[in-house]
This record gives sequence, structure tokens and C-alpha cells, in this order.
Amino acid sequence: MPPRIGLRVRIFLLFALLAGAILAALAVGLVLGYRYAGQSDTLNGFVAAGVVAGFAVLGLTVLVWLLFDENVAKPVQRLASQMRARAHAGAGQVADLNARYLGDLGPAAQALAERLGGEQAGGVDAATARLQAEREWLTALLSEIPIAVVLVSQSGRIVLYDAQASVVLAQIAPPRLGAPIVDYLDRTALDAARRDASETGGEVAFDAPGTRGEVSVRVRLKPLARGFGEMLILEQPAAGLSPSAARPLVFDFELLERQGAGTLADRPLGDIPFVVFDTETTGLEPARDELVQIAAVRVVNGRTIAAETMDTLVDPGRRIPKQASRVHGITDDQVADAPSIQEAVARLHGFARDAVLVAHNAPFDLAFLKRQEAAIGASFDHPVLDTVLLSAVLFGTNEAHSLDALCARLGIEIPADRRHTAMGDAEATAAALCAMIPMLRGRGFTTLQEVLRETRRYGRLLRDLNA
Repeated sequence: MPPRIGLRVRIFLLFALLAGAILAALAVGLVLGYRYAGQSDTLNGFVAAGVVAGFAVLGLTVLVWLLFDENVAKPVQRLASQMRARAHAGAGQVADLNARYLGDLGPAAQALAERLGGEQAGGVDAATARLQAEREWLTALLSEIPIAVVLVSQSGRIVLYDAQASVVLAQIAPPRLGAPIVDYLDRTALDAARRDASETGGEVAFDAPGTRGEVSVRVRLKPLARGFGEMLILEQPAAGLSPSAARPLVFDFELLERQGAGTLADRPLGDIPFVVFDTETTGLEPARDELVQIAAVRVVNGRTIAAETMDTLVDPGRRIPKQASRVHGITDDQVADAPSIQEAVARLHGFARDAVLVAHNAPFDLAFLKRQEAAIGASFDHPVLDTVLLSAVLFGTNEAHSLDALCARLGIEIPADRRHTAMGDAEATAAALCAMIPMLRGRGFTTLQEVLRETRRYGRLLRDLNA
């Protein structure tokens, strides 16, 4: 389990113990001196001397502790956070800490980080370029195949779908990598087909009703060798299929090894789907203002899924104040034909099915969503992570925790024209989350439950932020 007492608290307790020990020794010395003096009229003098000496000891101890905390403990904590970011996430810089009391520790750590980063950069860049090229080749080849293909792991979760399959799945629910296939196709029909395929050892064709709406899909199921699960070829329904822009091949073969079992709270961080979202509004009062834009990005296996996003303007049903438009650039004309608040919030709820919601200052954005729960007939009862609190866990409470400050620490650049747009801020928050997940694991937080328990210790940051 991660240590529950931080460095600065430990140092404070050390100084408190030292002050207590000095005061105890001083008291014993004064008592013994008074007894040896043997004169009762000297008691007041000894008491006065003890009080003065006691306050002097406490004052000096507090002064030295404050100097030590400011010039040693805080820089060490900051240095440790920066080195952890470099080690676990490859993000940020080990910057000049301006801490003269650390001697050569800061420059030495900076030199080590630069040396290791330089040695690894070439190999990592080459490997990344090669993997990206292979992904692009595979995507281009499979995108030319005029069938809708879905690969499903042995645990029943989607590990690959192509552009054609995304169109079919979208008629039922938003396509989601890592989602159970039974979220889309009837479980009874699937189980029957699997039994037939097991008996015949070959491909089985069957009709599978969709789990939502009136869509029914003709499916060909083929078991894969070596325990890779199964391939589903979806024949698009004859009617009711709306046109959709083709999206690239979406896959993550590491999901073949993930079972996705148990509650979200108990699953490893790498086995949890996250939906990172952001909103733009008519103002800063959730009880009175309304939404004008919602955007969300899915994070699976520690990376953002470029094909799985949601970005929609929202008709707030009222005029957008000019001061709000100056911040996010959204005007009344732009939202005139946009979906209603209820339609947009319901869409986000479906997009975030079985995922952990993530936002920067989540209470603000969630307040707007929860106001619509009765209207859409669904509750936002998802587990919620707040990147403000994650930043506090990893970098300490003495650092700034705005989205700009967090991204700067992690080496994430937010284009100026994307800042204060829902999608731009959601993408930046998602990038920060992906960088912080390995850092959390490096600190010993391996499950969502452990992370949530730790973030609750910093809840006052959000209360102060939203005061």
C-alpha cells in the first residue's frame, strides 16, 4: 500500500518531536534546579524562566521548521514528482528548482534525466514510428475489405472493429473498444451460436437482435485459433441504417489478455475504460446557467481512442451572454439548430456506459449533468475521477492545479485555439490522465478504489476552487 504520511508531514512530526523533547528536558532541568536551590521564594523565578525558555524553544523550532519546509522539503517533493513523471510517464522536465539548500541534488537529477531521456529517445522514436506505420498499413488494408468485422476476446469484449462495423454498431449504441459485445447483440442468440460453432468447429450464421431499438443484424461467427476469441462478420440491416462517415480501424490487441471482470472499483487501472469530458456553459452558476457544448474522449488501456469521441453544441434554450461567448467563442447563431440539453446529456450518458467519468474540476461539470437526470430518465452514478485531485496526489498541495499548470508540468501543449473549447480541454485532460496513470501505479495505487480513497483526502481543494 502507498505510504499515508507524506514527506512534509513526516518532517513536521520530526520537528514537533524535537521541540517536545527539548521542552521536556528543559522542564526537568528547571525542576531539579529548583529542588537543589532549596528556597521556596525562588519558585516564581524558575516558572518565569521556564515559560520564557519554552516559548523561545517553540519559536525557534517553528522558524527552523518553516525554513526547512520551504527550502528543503518542498523542493525535494517537487523534484520527486518531476522525476516520477519522467520515469513513469516520460513527461515533463526536471526543472531548475532554485533550491540552494539541496546542494547539487537538483542539477544532478536534471542531468541524469536528460542523459537517460537522450539515450532512450532515439530508440523510442524509432519503435513508435515503426508501430505507427504498421498500424496505418493494417488500417488501410482492412478498410478496403467491404465487410463489417468485429473481433471479440474470450471474455466477450470488443478488441477490434472496422469502419463498416462501427456504422452497424452505432445503430444500437456508440461503438466502444473494450465494451462487452452483449451490450450490442442479444446474449441468448450469441450463446446459441457459440454452442453451434463449438459443436461443428466452423462458422455459424445467425440473426441477432440488437439490445436497443428495433435493429436486427445478420451475423457470421467464426471461432479463432489459439484462444483468441471469435470474429463476427456483421451484415448491415436492410433498412434503418443511416449514412455515416467511415472511421478508421479501431483495435487494441492487449485487450485479448484482459478479462474485465469485477467491479470498476476493484479492477486494475489499466483495465478500466475512462470517459474524459468537458462542458462549456452560459455562465459559472450550475443552478442557473445552462450547457452550450459537451465533448468527451474515451481512454482505454491507458491511451485515448481517436475514433471514439463525442463533440456537440447544445441549444441552451436561452441567449448566451456576451461575456461567456468571449471565453468559449460560442454564439447564439451557432447553437440555433443544435440538439437540446436533454438530447445532448442523454447522448453523453450512453457514450459513458460502464466507464469511469473523468473531468478537471468535475463537481462543476457534473452539476449541469445531474440537473437533467429526471428529464432523461437515467442517473450519472458512474465512479468519478477529478484530475485536480490526481494532480494534488502526485505533485502535492503546494503546487498549482489548474489545467494549464498541470499540462505544463506534464509537457502537454494545448493549442491556443483549442483552449476553452469543450473538445480541446477534454483532449488535454485525457492526455494528462494518460500521463498520470503510470505515475499513480508507480506510487503504489493499482486499483480505482485505492485512487479514489486517496483523492478524498484532498477534497478541500475542490471546495475552495468552487467556493
